Amino acid sequence: MKFYHFLLIAILFSACSNANTNGANADDSATADTVILVEEINIAMYGDEITEEGAIPASDVLAQLAGADSVKTKLVGSILKVCQAKGCWMSMKVNEEQSMHVSFKDYGFFVPKDIDGKETVIEGYAYMETMSVDELKHYAEDEGKSQEEIDAITEPETNLSFVANGVIVKDYEIATAE
Repeated sequence: MKFYHFLLIAILFSACSNANTNGANADDSATADTVILVEEINIAMYGDEITEEGAIPASDVLAQLAGADSVKTKLVGSILKVCQAKGCWMSMKVNEEQSMHVSFKDYGFFVPKDIDGKETVIEGYAYMETMSVDELKHYAEDEGKSQEEIDAITEPETNLSFVANGVIVKDYEIATAE
């Protein structure tokens, strides 16, 4: 992200220094306007700074895990839902039948609660995890499920999980106070 800020500043300085080099001298009453078209990059980063380079589709994670307890990987996919309590976890689509629970390394960062459906890049470790009934109920509460749905959880489940050390959310602009 710092690179993009640096690039934008460099372009602006370059444009300002070239504004009067069109053959007109400083005494001319006409001014030259320089227009710079920079593609707006609306991404947000959370946790460690990561890049999109080398990210594979989330649908490939199961093949990567074949025969392994865990795998370090970088994935790109769609966010299905986010913890509505704090943004402390999210669910990512793997394929039409399966999703993956994504938590954040050392509970060290959170993501916005309004990013359902956004494309994301995550880097970290994927693994299979058996979640206890208590954990599943806790996540159901965070998700805002009804008490009836929470009470229906009676068995542990083995699910695909991921601990992300860094997250990129594409097409998302962080609101700033003005």
